[in-house]
Amino acid sequence: MNKWYKQDLAFIHDDGFRDFALKSAPGILNILAENQINSGLVVDLGCGSGLLAEKLSQANYQVLGVDISESLIAIAQTRVPKAEFRVSSLFKTDIPPCNAVISIGECFSYLFDPDNNRQTLIQLFGRIYQALNPGGVLIFDIAQAGQVSPGKTTQKFTEGKDWIVLVEKEENPSQATLTRRIITFRKVGENYRRDDEIHRVKLYRSTQISTDLRNLGFRVQITRSYGSYHLPKGIVAFVARKPFSS
Repeated sequence: MNKWYKQDLAFIHDDGFRDFALKSAPGILNILAENQINSGLVVDLGCGSGLLAEKLSQANYQVLGVDISESLIAIAQTRVPKAEFRVSSLFKTDIPPCNAVISIGECFSYLFDPDNNRQTLIQLFGRIYQALNPGGVLIFDIAQAGQVSPGKTTQKFTEGKDWIVLVEKEENPSQATLTRRIITFRKVGENYRRDDEIHRVKLYRSTQISTDLRNLGFRVQITRSYGSYHLPKGIVAFVARKPFSS
């Protein structure tokens, strides 16, 4: 399970790339409130280092966080001791009865699990629908094409205290995938330690996902923001509500 977001990348992601979770949290809490979900269990799929889980816990929700990275879960457990956390594939974990399921940071798009494909995603949506209490909501975002121009490769480095991360991105239109090649350097003692990871992401069309959700019985809203936080280019979010009665 510790093949992705290993110790150094998990630390760097938590230290230097927390804006997405923290800026999304107020809007997500508003969505829950608008749907009269003010308490009960919220399942956070792809919870990462627990940044959103902490905000949910502070708002008096019970939280179950699931992530495939042992290193990220270790950080989350320290950050939110009141929550329950589980190291597992998002596509295989048991989802208990709950009032909401949330997955931010395009987690449903990641191809960490070799079984992840559109059919597996539809099956996951179905299991979430069954787990949600009537009136419950599924809130998530996915990656779409257009983050990198066809035939181009982008490179970016980010520097923090005692670490540097280099990310190269390239899209494959024929396979509808985005590949991120990530190199990290983290200072340990007097020296810098290097590690490498390759993350592949499936690129979906929002209309395709919306149709899949509606076919299961969800009422679907597509959005480009969580409240006042506008999502980065190539990311689109969904609020899928389970009706009180079919």
